[in-house]
Amino acid sequence: MSTSQVAHHSVAPGPSGPPRAGAAQTPDPSAGPPTVTDPALVRRAVKAAALGNAMEWFDFGVYSYIAVTLGKVFFPTGNATAQLLSTFGAFAAAFLVRPLGGMVFGPLGDRVGRQKVLALTMIMMAAGTFAIGLIPSYAAIGVGAPILLLAARLVQGFSTGGEYAGASTFIAEYAPDKRRGFLGSWLEFGTLAGYIGGAGLVTLMTALLSTDDLLSWGWRVPFLIAGPMGVIGLYLRMRLEETPAFAAEVAKAETERPKVPLREMVTGQWRALLLCVGLVLVFNVTDYMLLSYMPSYLTSELGYDATHGLVVVLGVMVLMMAVQPFVGALTDRVGRRPVMAAGCAGFLLLSVPALLLIRDGGLLAVAAGLGALGLLLVCFTAAMPSALPALFPTRVRYGSLSIGFNVSVSLFGGTTPLVVTALIGATGDVMMPAYYMMAAAVIGGFAVWRMAESAGRPLPGSPPSLEPGTHPEKV
Repeated sequence: MSTSQVAHHSVAPGPSGPPRAGAAQTPDPSAGPPTVTDPALVRRAVKAAALGNAMEWFDFGVYSYIAVTLGKVFFPTGNATAQLLSTFGAFAAAFLVRPLGGMVFGPLGDRVGRQKVLALTMIMMAAGTFAIGLIPSYAAIGVGAPILLLAARLVQGFSTGGEYAGASTFIAEYAPDKRRGFLGSWLEFGTLAGYIGGAGLVTLMTALLSTDDLLSWGWRVPFLIAGPMGVIGLYLRMRLEETPAFAAEVAKAETERPKVPLREMVTGQWRALLLCVGLVLVFNVTDYMLLSYMPSYLTSELGYDATHGLVVVLGVMVLMMAVQPFVGALTDRVGRRPVMAAGCAGFLLLSVPALLLIRDGGLLAVAAGLGALGLLLVCFTAAMPSALPALFPTRVRYGSLSIGFNVSVSLFGGTTPLVVTALIGATGDVMMPAYYMMAAAVIGGFAVWRMAESAGRPLPGSPPSLEPGTHPEKV
């Protein structure tokens, strides 16, 4: 669907009452005159940002779907559960350094510009993923193999710390106010495309290659593909101009951008940061549960055939891609809050029934359970890329969002596969994934309740962003 094919949407008025933390501000005269967007430039910005996210999630798709094989290559032991835990442990370790990456790249993006930092994170992500494909196995170099795997994952995690916040900020600052939800939804469309590409490639190789071939060389192929993908993504990002909102901020300063202290990005935005952490918690716990953990859950906990389980989850992701832009457009029409609130309520009420369907084991039941979770997840994937940047003013948007987003992902999102696997092992209760998602939904629902509506409004600290032909006096 072309970004030019969507009609203008009316925007429901925001909630009445006192302003909430992270409230989208009314037009600020000091922010400057309205900006009229260039549709062609907006489309290029969306494509470049979405491709970077696709690159990141291509790696996650590969890593999650090939986790059992990686466990045998890098963590040889007689216990399959211990292998899986070790592999997911390396997966989770990358998330521990994401806040560090966010604290470096976020403030840098607020100082030197979004475009330059996003180009740098693209280079580092591609290099880290490509390096995994070159690491010798444990059988070849012993303990050095898992150490090198961990090092490559840390490079990926550090660079990813500046990726999502930067990409969502980039799209949000380019998009016209009345279409920010629709355009932002393409960021997560890229996520799903990258994940499907990575997971689909692993599924195809699992079906075509023998176990010995997959263990000896086949597992390397998906990681090595990341090199050329990174070059393409870097080319697209280097061709972009800086966002209008950041350019206006620089013009206001009339000199070199002043350095914003890290303390100001945290203490000066603590209410919005808490909201960000809560929103990202429910978004990422449910996201990683469905896309990263469920393939291994189907195989290791339920004894489901690996190839058939992978195909079902891929089908769910294709379904999510099909509805993603439409739900993004819906957030422009009815608001971000109603859509995200529906997602929280759905996970609270339907997580147990959905997991019971999945545990039934029949193909249709598994597909129905995963499909229900996937459609609920779209409530977050479609709304978050536009809702999160609207929590923060332009001056600190990249930095504050990077910190809040990555702290939440590190503590709650990337650890989800490891924590849930450990909880099942400790309690023997295979319903733990449902309980974990329900707890996340309660926290996320409170954050949605406390946030203000941002649909159709200028970003805080930025002038109104209009489509061509819109008269400023009608905004």
